[in-house]
Amino acid sequence: MAQEAGAIDFCTLGMFIIDEIEFAPPKPPVKDIVGGAGSYSALGARIFSPPPRSKQVGWIVDCGSDFPPNLRDYIASWETGVLMRETPDRLTTRGWNGYGENEHRAFRYTTPKLRLDHNALANTQLLWSKSFHLICSPLRCIDLVQNIVALRNQERNTQSSRPLFVWEPVPDLCVPEELDQCFQALKHVDCVSPNHAELGGFFGTDTNGKDHVDHRSIERLCDQWLQSGIGVNGQGGVVVRCGKDGCLVARPGFRKWLPAYHQLAEKVVDPTGGGNGFLGGLAVGLIRADDTSGLNNFDEAAIWGSVSAGFAIEQVGMPTLSHSPQGEETWNGVRVEDRLSEFKERLGRYVQP
Repeated sequence: MAQEAGAIDFCTLGMFIIDEIEFAPPKPPVKDIVGGAGSYSALGARIFSPPPRSKQVGWIVDCGSDFPPNLRDYIASWETGVLMRETPDRLTTRGWNGYGENEHRAFRYTTPKLRLDHNALANTQLLWSKSFHLICSPLRCIDLVQNIVALRNQERNTQSSRPLFVWEPVPDLCVPEELDQCFQALKHVDCVSPNHAELGGFFGTDTNGKDHVDHRSIERLCDQWLQSGIGVNGQGGVVVRCGKDGCLVARPGFRKWLPAYHQLAEKVVDPTGGGNGFLGGLAVGLIRADDTSGLNNFDEAAIWGSVSAGFAIEQVGMPTLSHSPQGEETWNGVRVEDRLSEFKERLGRYVQP
């Protein structure tokens, strides 16, 4: 039965994956930890959603026959609006991550993956989310947006309000052969967020500089997307994630660089999931920042995303959720409000590249 709209602020169709991470020696590998684009984007949204708002964070976890009981307890501790689906006839989706020099990352699935689509939302509260995070190819992006909108209209038997769609292009298909389809997909989403290499990949352009990303090249490519029109009314935006060099936030008539939260390399323990975490924070920022909803919050939402990403990469796996002696929620022992305030203060001194 369809639930009332507004109960969910954020829903990701990224997958839950049980990760194994192998680092360059002598750092030991880790196994059986929560991973996947869905998990990290849910984390990014959850960081800004202490209870009772934690229930407004939606994601889907498919539990295979090998699903570890301790992970069930861990997921429950977040108190989110997670949909746990039992799939006892298969193994849980698992992945291997390998890290080498110069931030090189390799990834492969070690069990068959189970992708999520609009059908997973049918007859659930998640269908009525105010925002959706999609990580997929351009054509699949179009298909998901159209089907989610159609399903909402079908279940309400009327024209339902349109949610915000945040698209994270899947890395393997950020290639020139997909650029035409990419331009089509941009018309269907409110925000697109590749990293700098993925943006360059669509245009066959190297966006790396000598010591930093090529800021001017990224701006030029970003402008091409904006000129083609993003969103149903052409007012959508782009956030290009550039790792240690921060991110470029751009909408029609607006362009701004933001620094990464962490400026010291030693603070970054494991970059896995940082980009996904960014987008979870960004999406809830678009919905909630300044007590309004929509793309007018783009700048503030990107700040939320930067803070979420900062928490995601400070350790191997997920950050630690705990509570202060006063009962306030903390992540890695830090109040999110404190980190947000500190970051905004630093932004006041930031010089645009």
